[in-house]
Amino acid sequence: MGASAQDRRRYAVVGTGHRSQMYVEALLGPHADVGEIVAWCEPNPTRMDYYDELVRRTAGASVPARYAPDQIEKMIDVERVDTVVVTSPDHTHAEVVACAMRAGADVVLEKPMTTDLAGCRRIIEAVETTGRSLVLTFNYRYSPRNSALKEVIASGEIGEVTSVHFEWVLDTMHGADYFRRWHRRKEHSGGLLVHKASHHFDLVNWWLADLPSRVYSSGALRFYGASNARRRGVIRRPARGSTRTTRNDPFLLDLRDDPRLKSLYLDAEHHDGYLRDRDVFSAGITIEDNLAVIVDYARGATLTYSLNAHSPWEGYRVAVNGTAGRAELEVVERGAVVVGRDGRIELDPSVVDAAVETARGTVPAVRPHGQRLLVQPHWGLAREVEIPQGDGAHGGGDDRMLADLFRGAGQDPLGRAAGLLDGVRSVVVGIAGNTSLETGLPVRTADLRLALS
Repeated sequence: MGASAQDRRRYAVVGTGHRSQMYVEALLGPHADVGEIVAWCEPNPTRMDYYDELVRRTAGASVPARYAPDQIEKMIDVERVDTVVVTSPDHTHAEVVACAMRAGADVVLEKPMTTDLAGCRRIIEAVETTGRSLVLTFNYRYSPRNSALKEVIASGEIGEVTSVHFEWVLDTMHGADYFRRWHRRKEHSGGLLVHKASHHFDLVNWWLADLPSRVYSSGALRFYGASNARRRGVIRRPARGSTRTTRNDPFLLDLRDDPRLKSLYLDAEHHDGYLRDRDVFSAGITIEDNLAVIVDYARGATLTYSLNAHSPWEGYRVAVNGTAGRAELEVVERGAVVVGRDGRIELDPSVVDAAVETARGTVPAVRPHGQRLLVQPHWGLAREVEIPQGDGAHGGGDDRMLADLFRGAGQDPLGRAAGLLDGVRSVVVGIAGNTSLETGLPVRTADLRLALS
């Protein structure tokens, strides 16, 4: 049963960009009976206009009140906000969380928790001094395939874990996007080791139920960026994608092609000058696109992790070695990104112009979209573990996470709901990794002086 009108929690959303829509639609739709959005907190009025229209169209309700980022305390007081959903840029998280908690609100925080040690300490202090609740939104924990691997490891079927190999590849559509927007500056995102890989480090921490103790990393910007483009003879590029006059460059993003992105960013940029469609081969990028990390864990296991942001396909492979066997998870989220005859990116490889392939004298091999979890004991044959498939993103994982967020986490033997310590444990690997990149030395997490347990 839903809550009464008096018992419905009152939510404010801080940061009304692309990422916030998942939470907004959840509160306007399946969880409207237990919560309502009463305020936006956002510096750009055009982006709030977009979500106002979504509220009118979806719920037919009055639009939320509007507040600027320096009015968080006032917003919480005047609008009687119970919980703040934070989907603002990563480097703002610590300030927003601290302000919200001081003003008396709980916080639902989009990953990563923050970008640096100072931000971690500020959030920890805010939680400890106010007693408010902090929930991290690690939706990958809820994906059935990742939950299935957790169950295998927890069952003891492969014995005590000795090592994990984890490879994640981002394709030339998704991966490239981090180099167009604010994420391209490490001071804003912490780089991919923090912004993206905090998801992955959280998965390993959760799978192993263990704490990272030492981190060593290596990596660089080797594909994107102006100097790499010049080295490959790529010159005279447009500064952004939405001024393109031809469609022969799939690395350019034209916001005019996507009504949602156009409304949220192209139509909004005159307020703040933020360009969402910068060329991925332009100057000013300070994050890496190829990364490798070794993480030692307190109980003795070692993680070898790699991330590539310019792969032709997207997905991940995980191999978990134990004293009694091995588990292997392979996931293909997108088998290929190809360019159609009209010059537009086409995500379905089956639409590749057959005449082109015939002219090349080749038969295209399509990497199958899907997932497979194998478990093999020592001295035995492998068996495939059935992975339940739900509806929606991440095999239904997003819907499960949103239900936990807005209705409360029920009994869950897998412990998928994530809080303060989970946020710290995940981001500390990326922060230590960034330090290792700078110094060339391994970093002990204990030396960062953050409580991980």
